[in-house]
Amino acid sequence: MRDDEDRPRRAVTHEIGQGLDTLSVEDLAERIALLHREIERLEAARRAKVAALGAADAFFKR
Repeated sequence: MRDDEDRPRRAVTHEIGQGLDTLSVEDLAERIALLHREIERLEAARRAKVAALGAADAFFKR
């Protein structure tokens, strides 16, 4: 077993616009996965807000 396998993994974070030159292929793949999950979370929040606005609009137009 290698020493780096024993170390706890650091949390994957990404800052929009940060340099990518020093990242490994694995690091880039982790960040892409992280950003895909964040996009899914944002889209779900947007859908929930649109639904809530639609329900409120329907309620107050009666």
